[in-house]
Amino acid sequence: MKRLTKFPVLAPALLSMAITSATVAQADNLVYPKAPADNTVDEYFGIKVPDPYRPLENDTAMSTLEWVKAENAVTNGYLSKIPFRNALRNEIEQFNNYARRGAPWRWKDGRYYFYKNDGLKNQSVLYRMDTLGSDPAVVLDPNTLSDDGTVALTGLSMSQDGKEIAYTISRSGSDWTEIYVIDAKTLKPLPDHIEWGKFTGAVWRTEGINGRKGFFYSAYPRPEAGKEFSNANEYHNIYFHELNTPQSADILVYTDPKNPLHFHSAGITHDERWLVVSTGGQGVGNGLMIKDMTKPGADWTVIEPTQEALVDIIDIKGDTLYLFTSKDAPNNRVVMTSVNNPAPANWKDVIPERKDAVLTAAQVIYGNRMFINYEKDACDHPALYTYDGKKIRDIALPTYGSAGFSLSRDYPDAFYTFTSFLYPSTVYSYDLASGKSDLYFRPEIKGFNPDNYVTEQVFYPSADGTRVPMFLTYRKGLKKDGTNPVYLYGYGGFNISLTPSFSANRLVWLDNGGIYAQTNLRGGSEYGEAWHEAGTKMKKLNVFNDFIAAAEYMIREGWSSPQRMVIEGGSNGGLLVGAVANMRPDLFKVAIPRVGVMDMMRYHKFTIGWNWASDYGTSADSPETARYLLGYSPIHNIKNDGTVYPAILVTTADHDDRVVPAHSFKYAAILQASDTGNAPKLIRIDSKAGHGAGKPIAKVIDEYADLYSFIFYNLGITPKAQ
Repeated sequence: MKRLTKFPVLAPALLSMAITSATVAQADNLVYPKAPADNTVDEYFGIKVPDPYRPLENDTAMSTLEWVKAENAVTNGYLSKIPFRNALRNEIEQFNNYARRGAPWRWKDGRYYFYKNDGLKNQSVLYRMDTLGSDPAVVLDPNTLSDDGTVALTGLSMSQDGKEIAYTISRSGSDWTEIYVIDAKTLKPLPDHIEWGKFTGAVWRTEGINGRKGFFYSAYPRPEAGKEFSNANEYHNIYFHELNTPQSADILVYTDPKNPLHFHSAGITHDERWLVVSTGGQGVGNGLMIKDMTKPGADWTVIEPTQEALVDIIDIKGDTLYLFTSKDAPNNRVVMTSVNNPAPANWKDVIPERKDAVLTAAQVIYGNRMFINYEKDACDHPALYTYDGKKIRDIALPTYGSAGFSLSRDYPDAFYTFTSFLYPSTVYSYDLASGKSDLYFRPEIKGFNPDNYVTEQVFYPSADGTRVPMFLTYRKGLKKDGTNPVYLYGYGGFNISLTPSFSANRLVWLDNGGIYAQTNLRGGSEYGEAWHEAGTKMKKLNVFNDFIAAAEYMIREGWSSPQRMVIEGGSNGGLLVGAVANMRPDLFKVAIPRVGVMDMMRYHKFTIGWNWASDYGTSADSPETARYLLGYSPIHNIKNDGTVYPAILVTTADHDDRVVPAHSFKYAAILQASDTGNAPKLIRIDSKAGHGAGKPIAKVIDEYADLYSFIFYNLGITPKAQ
């Protein structure tokens, strides 16, 4: 099979994209609306690049709002004609209608807290029990915070004395965070309310700064009205909020005016002595410094001044500092040093780096133990260690998959959730003394029998020979006759690992004979920083070639064919889908780029887009970087010469302030204006929704019903109804 090992030379047509009043997709008689346009041309190191749909970046302009309305009308009209759409939605809803709950945790007030959803509640509800097994009481029900489930509970923290609970919410999927406080005993609201926080929780300190209880948090200055979801965010500051005071009285704790594009996050040690500030945003790791809060006027002690490696505090015990770090250890390690002289030259290994696995977590827990998790071939391998780095035992999991642990340093109670592709999140209790796991809660899903399916892990060669892992999940007895539909999913970026997980929405695909293929592309953290770095900046092409090679493997091995190949990815994965659809349109039948980064020349100019420069580089960096980005940027490489493209359904949302909808708007407009064959090129623009986190289940079901209807319809498959 043909492999693209370098980007195509930019054709003159690319630099003179046509603007048409309307474009017709003959196969389905689709008439696409005219997008607002102008004659904008940008210049990057002498390269002139048209951006005809620049007006779509103004998401509050009347012309953009009218275009959005018209696009949704076309998309909804198309989807409404699919005869099995309603039946498919009913099946997806049925699969989602099952009781599920998270692992309980014992908090500072001695009670047990847990999340629970009875089935189709838009948001999970927070409960608590006085003792395990006692009747639970509702603590917070986010479903009561809005009439449509678009307010999500995103975080919780309890004051050190167990008297107050701070919680964070997000509205309509936005990254903007608000903080509220309730009395932990009575659950009555307190007057405290914080606005314009972002990427923050509430970090409590009993004595505060001036002897009064309160919490640290991170926030930006109030944004310009009407530009809350698009303008670049600058000056992420740390404040301290004293209880029962207005936000206007909050104390500025840390700011860095010389670096407006840095993130700043606060932490506090278990004994409340040390304030910790982590800086990030423009490197692959983070800077780190601490301050002794028991000494008024104490200076900051800088542990790591750069953002070139991960450096996080595990614990400070007396004068000994324990750190989790990737410094001089691409697969991560645990080190110790003196808090009085924490320079890297003084670090000593507690748990050395392993070459065969990536250390992903280290946490101090009850009984002077350390919880450790390793990731090997994209699966979790947890274990218990002593403080001095001796292994106590591995924690056995049911099969390869992902585990999330609920552990405390104050109580011996331990729980974990385990999930895999065929394993809904199941809760186990864990005895720290004996190492025994007992089933605590197992969900039951009507119409789904995991014994009818199988998951296997395969490895395939990429274009340069790199061995890439991929999980395949499918119905037992499936034949390799080249006719099986494949849903290929990938991400490949930002040091994020795709480990096995369960999705009820995916069951409709498996139930109808589809193969779900999840590939672990370079750019992720599956094999440490070296794997991540191999998919960044001027090596980003490796990610796309890895994904293309996954599709070629499925075809070569007899699983499927291009006429049965579906690709999907979100955010950085949306970029992935957009890029490979341009590179190899012949290889795929359907493409679903969701909330994707589609304009690589201007991504850094919106909200927190500048934060992605450590993975991508920017068009302002150098001529070489600008040309490289232009060589794969999805909106700049759409062919306009009759090349047949797959059917494409783009998704975005009006409150996405992570990857602003302008990316998807411009991508869809150029697609629709280009000659790419008769397959539909549609965009689905959700309202009162964001990048994905916290989306109410009703909206999730609606979205997946539309996605799978579009997929099955364009594959020529009529799905069965339950």
